[in-house]
Amino acid sequence: MLIKKYFSLKEMALWTRSDTIIFIILAIIPTVAYDIFGQTWIGLPWTPIALVGTAVAFVVGFRNNAVYGRLWEARKIWGGIVNDSRTFSIHVGDMVTNEYAKEGEELSEQELFLEKQAIVRRHMAWLTALRYAMRTKKTWESFMDHHTNREWANKIHIPEFVIEERDALSEYLSKEELDFVMRVGGNKAASIIKLQSRHLRKLKEKGLIWEFSFLHLESIIRTLLELQGKSERIKNFPYPRQYATLNVYFVWAFIIILPLGIVPEFARLGDNMMSNFPLIGDYFIWFSVPFTTLVSWVFHTMERIGTVGENPFEGSANDVPISTIARAIEIDVLTCVGDPNIPEPFEVKENVQM
Repeated sequence: MLIKKYFSLKEMALWTRSDTIIFIILAIIPTVAYDIFGQTWIGLPWTPIALVGTAVAFVVGFRNNAVYGRLWEARKIWGGIVNDSRTFSIHVGDMVTNEYAKEGEELSEQELFLEKQAIVRRHMAWLTALRYAMRTKKTWESFMDHHTNREWANKIHIPEFVIEERDALSEYLSKEELDFVMRVGGNKAASIIKLQSRHLRKLKEKGLIWEFSFLHLESIIRTLLELQGKSERIKNFPYPRQYATLNVYFVWAFIIILPLGIVPEFARLGDNMMSNFPLIGDYFIWFSVPFTTLVSWVFHTMERIGTVGENPFEGSANDVPISTIARAIEIDVLTCVGDPNIPEPFEVKENVQM
């Protein structure tokens, strides 16, 4: 997530530079053929090209609107995880007590703190496993396919790409729990929730959690599982490929035929200027190159923004900042139970939170 006001023009130019070179070449070729080699037959009427451009604009707008919907839904889901995580940690701090403990099962204050700490840290392990699952590469995710996207990814700090999942989970789980989660594989976050529920049940059986408090904590866990499922739904269900494919084809078809309509128009404008401004009129056709490049750049960049934004967890600068959110949750929940080991926020590079 970008945390400054705008991407700079320099950043946008660097991000789209290879595409811009292609647009310049596509604009120069028909201009040379028309003006130097006299191939005037390549000109196309402007009206059908304008109709194609209008259709492409609608298609691109539809996709970007749908992509924003996916992004905003993902942000709401992780906002729900923030709220329920805080609620869970506060209730764990208040509900794990000796008040209803069975005879002989009472714990010292230090032992109670360790139980609360284990629960909260296991919750952070769940969050960690979930964010690593969200960063898993899917076949339809295309952010890393473009070299300028990879350049961006190398500049920003994506914790899940530089820290091994096992190392990250080892900060929150005991060795036995870590071995169990890694051995089970599959959905590690669900396995951690299973361990969490089992721990709460054991505390309930000892009377360290009142039965009604146990039911309340279990209801929060159920809500967290629902939020996990919603997040996985966005991750595992791509923006429909038929729309994404046609979008790319339509944009490139428009970009290819665009100069065939613009070059003759600029040639006619140059002819009209010959009587008053002969020098400018003679070379005015070449102004079609920057104009065509600009129009092509606008359409293609809008399409590319939709492409990099359709998967809100894959690691672009426009993603939902799940790493930053998870670390903020960790700081909050550990503070709630009085844990002195409060971590620092993740590093922010290039004004991007991940």
